Amino acid sequence: MVRIINTINKRNISLKIGNTIESIIQQKSYPLKLCKSIINNNIISVIGYGAQGKSQALNLRDNGYNVILGLRDGYSYQEALNDGWKERHNLFCIEEAVEKGNIIKYLLSDIGQIKQWDNIYSYLTMDKTLYFSHGFGITFSSQTKIVPPDHIDVIMVSPKGAGTTVREKFLNNEGFNASYSIHQDYSGLAKEKCLALAFSIGCKNLFETTFKKEVYSDLVGERCVLMGMIQGAFSAQYSVLREKGHSPAEAYNETVEEALISLYPLIKENGMEWLYTNCSTTAQRGALDWAPIFEKALKPIIQDCYAKVENGYEVAKLINMNNDPSYNNILNKQLSLIKKQELWRVANEFKKLR
Repeated sequence: MVRIINTINKRNISLKIGNTIESIIQQKSYPLKLCKSIINNNIISVIGYGAQGKSQALNLRDNGYNVILGLRDGYSYQEALNDGWKERHNLFCIEEAVEKGNIIKYLLSDIGQIKQWDNIYSYLTMDKTLYFSHGFGITFSSQTKIVPPDHIDVIMVSPKGAGTTVREKFLNNEGFNASYSIHQDYSGLAKEKCLALAFSIGCKNLFETTFKKEVYSDLVGERCVLMGMIQGAFSAQYSVLREKGHSPAEAYNETVEEALISLYPLIKENGMEWLYTNCSTTAQRGALDWAPIFEKALKPIIQDCYAKVENGYEVAKLINMNNDPSYNNILNKQLSLIKKQELWRVANEFKKLR
């Protein structure tokens, strides 16, 4: 059971879930004016222009911060130019952007961070702030070799959603949830800067974590319920229905279309109990009976996944594959197999009919 047990400064809330009390910091506690006073005139250097880098940089720019980009030549650099960033004004190479910035948002991919670390390390001078949106590099430092100098603040704001969602929610003035962590507080002001930066990119609700817990939960989530398990479950059910003689249209609609278009949005808005209460007796009884069977079957798999994240196996595998010159070919073949699945070919055809 979750219940609000008190308020903090009449703005933040504390939630009691079982024996755990968790403080949720809300956006109204950190209005933009306050956030700007905390960040002051510091230059925020965003390194990387992938989904998170682009969204966070644009959100900060729209909110009136002094933001510059540090990018490698290539697609992202050209994309930044198309988005209105100007060379030698607020668009630089990575090293120069780190040198110029006071707050360094290190938002390259996990592998990109490893490859660029030696290039930026010497520019992380006294009193700067190094900002992450993922605990990967710090948590697995024995493998990534990312060990920040002692004379800087090291913080993390991790939006709970894709980078594109961060931008979309900001533009729609909806906000998003995020976690935060202070890894190193050299200045004594790291937490205030961290919270100000979180709400400056559009965060609505903020909860505390650690770098280690963030990356463990993130990697397990991606491999299981968020992506890996969903693809596996969709594929398995579709295959069974097709093998039993159901048409592609029927198998697809009963597996994917109804889930994504009808049921999952209802769960998002109202919760699982509401869905169970407001469905047919037949669906209700079947779901109640089979949910614990799936939970029993899946929990050991998720526990195994967590163990392999925790002991570094998954990280070592990721780093080794990315160091393989043939990895892009391997990756493209694997992605192509998903694209060619009958399930997703049917999905594309139904998408055209909407």
